Amino acid sequence: MVALLEPLEAPVEPVDALRRIAFLLERTRAGTYRVEAFRNAVKTLRTLEAGEVRERAEAGTLQEIEGIGKSTSGVITEALTGELPSYLESLQQKAGGRLVDGGEDLYAALRGDAHLHSDWSDGGSPIDEMVLTGVELGHEWMVLTDHSPQLRVANGLTVERLRQQLKIVDGINRSLAGHFTLLKGIEVDILDDGSLDQTEEMLGRLDVVTASVHSKLRMNAEPMTRRMVAAVSNPRVNVLGHCTGRLVEGSRGTRPQSEFDARAVFEACAEHGTAVEINSRPERCDPPDDLVTLALDIGCLFSIDSDAHAPGQLDMKAYGCARAERLGVPAERIVTTWDVDRVREWAGASR
Repeated sequence: MVALLEPLEAPVEPVDALRRIAFLLERTRAGTYRVEAFRNAVKTLRTLEAGEVRERAEAGTLQEIEGIGKSTSGVITEALTGELPSYLESLQQKAGGRLVDGGEDLYAALRGDAHLHSDWSDGGSPIDEMVLTGVELGHEWMVLTDHSPQLRVANGLTVERLRQQLKIVDGINRSLAGHFTLLKGIEVDILDDGSLDQTEEMLGRLDVVTASVHSKLRMNAEPMTRRMVAAVSNPRVNVLGHCTGRLVEGSRGTRPQSEFDARAVFEACAEHGTAVEINSRPERCDPPDDLVTLALDIGCLFSIDSDAHAPGQLDMKAYGCARAERLGVPAERIVTTWDVDRVREWAGASR
């Protein structure tokens, strides 16, 4: 993967300028309202003829179009005059640098991402925008892991919606054949008894399955341990997502980590070839350092993932790489440094 996107220079197309602004805002965790203004403007521009956009820019009537406001019309107008929009230039200077010190070599070794969301569940952007940004960042592959049915608050995918999504993934892979692979996946809920929140038939159609606990996070340690061990021992599961469920900062507040026998869970992961996710989102930073060290000592594989819910968040793997490097996790034990053929072989080995 590339370490950073090269800054855009004039001349730049209006859509490209708006997309880059949204990306930079997302990667630095700007407010959703600010980001949506630029994402919505991109959607609007893509429905208009270039001639109409230029005519309206010259007449000063861009803001009469629904979805284009004062800031976005300014960016469009400056781009059309051949200038680098001033807002984009400022953002590239302030927010275009490294997110964190450390982990640069490991970040450069990453080839993929096994945990990300689109607007099919609780993500903010369409699948194709997530893919396009991944390609721009130098990804060779990504796994689309929208939520499973039980997580209704996140618009989890029913069997029928998942079937529809898989057809879209097939289409993307046909169009990008030889350049990028979008693997079929899901972030499946681990139910109270350790079973998985999707049918066996549909799980069998996926390339990579990330399994996570999203409910009853305060369950007593003994049943929580049984629940997690059952899930990571399931041949369909490839990655254990954000294992403690903790939140350490952010707009949702904080949440303590779940209680479970981490040694028992990680030993089951090691036995069954299930990777322990190093979730890169700053508000999760999950697992905590001591559990990463324990999983490393036990012999687990790892997956450094973004858990991105927006395109700019794909770059947050930099945080996970910095932690993994600091804790001594070797690149060869991180499945997201592997090529897509090796990932498929590993993910399918236990099925």
